[in-house]
Amino acid sequence: MTVITLTILVILLAIGIPVAFVFATVGLGLFIYDDISLMNIPITLYSTADNFILLSIPLFLLMSNILIRGELGADLYRAVQSWIGHWPGGLAMATILSCGIFSAISGSSVATSATIGNIAFQEMITRGYERRFVLGLLAAGGTLGILIPPSIPLIIYGIITESSILDLFLAGIGPGILLITLFMLYCFCWAKFNHQYAPSLKASWHERMICSVKALPTLLLIFIIIGGIYTGVCTPTESAAVGVTTSLLIVLLKRTLSWDAMKYAVMDTLKTTVSVFFIIAGAKIFSKAITFYDIPQSISLTLTESFSTPPALILSICFSLLIIGLFLESISMLLLMMPVLLPTIQLMGIDIIWFAILFVMMIECALVTPPVGLNLFTIQAVTGSPIIDITKGVTPFFILILLAVLIIYLLPEIALFIPYHYTG
Repeated sequence: MTVITLTILVILLAIGIPVAFVFATVGLGLFIYDDISLMNIPITLYSTADNFILLSIPLFLLMSNILIRGELGADLYRAVQSWIGHWPGGLAMATILSCGIFSAISGSSVATSATIGNIAFQEMITRGYERRFVLGLLAAGGTLGILIPPSIPLIIYGIITESSILDLFLAGIGPGILLITLFMLYCFCWAKFNHQYAPSLKASWHERMICSVKALPTLLLIFIIIGGIYTGVCTPTESAAVGVTTSLLIVLLKRTLSWDAMKYAVMDTLKTTVSVFFIIAGAKIFSKAITFYDIPQSISLTLTESFSTPPALILSICFSLLIIGLFLESISMLLLMMPVLLPTIQLMGIDIIWFAILFVMMIECALVTPPVGLNLFTIQAVTGSPIIDITKGVTPFFILILLAVLIIYLLPEIALFIPYHYTG
């Protein structure tokens, strides 16, 4: 039954049926096949929706859309650029650093790519940066949106595994800084060894002060959201609500958000939320059904027999995620894989918080690999560039993400030091 179920699942996904309906259809078929009471389905759906943490997803999405429509990313980018733009590869490093900072208030890779991409692309091209390099940089920089907290995939991972959202957020800080550092080092080396690169002029202290003051509201928003979560003043959901309110106040005071733009922000949030919740609902039906057939336990047994050591298991999972990431987006990957992998991870004694970071970093790879890499299509929409150029440009950054995965594997303390020492 395990092989048949997985085969049907793969076939339905391969022919292009939406992920949510594939999960729900296969799950419903399993219920009917073994004459399991269909009353389990509404109970499952109700228990899925009746989760306070899930409310943080639309709230973080709404905040992100308000920031995009309110054009706050431009002030942030100019402030970072004024401080480090004159370094070798400084404009590229400023772009990466801006992606990292914006990730701390968006929780979304697509939002980060779209926001910083709209601002940075033309300016970098004008300053003489090679087009493919810029395209790859923007696509890769956006991946930081799902690693640096608050991260929507980490929220969903916490719900699936019943892990602490706070611990997951704390665990994302070290790897996020590592990835930013690797990206910036590559930008520095690229500029040093590229003879066509022309350095930017150093900004005056007056320009720096003006740009920094304009970016203060955005930095204040980061402090409110992250500080509220880490100090225990707010839960992630409450912090998201505070973030929405604060972002609205900021754009209203700056008068950068029109009523029409606000309506678009709300509608974009609604569309994405409905899509995500449909996938979650379908995945829950599928997960409930496969537990009746002991499919997770069967797969867990097969994996533990095939891979007797954690390193071999982790390597096989990472390879599988690279392949699955070619066809599924991040939320679908999480909801498909984690219910199946969780028993094996626990049986092997692998730290569930550390594994979350590894899993999300592999999802980052999926965001920049065709044919369904969302960041590739986001940058294509922003710049009008061919997918092949974006893919070639992002390849070095893809390798750097894999290098970061290897470093996190060899040095797990990078992810675990903060949550374990913070929580005592």
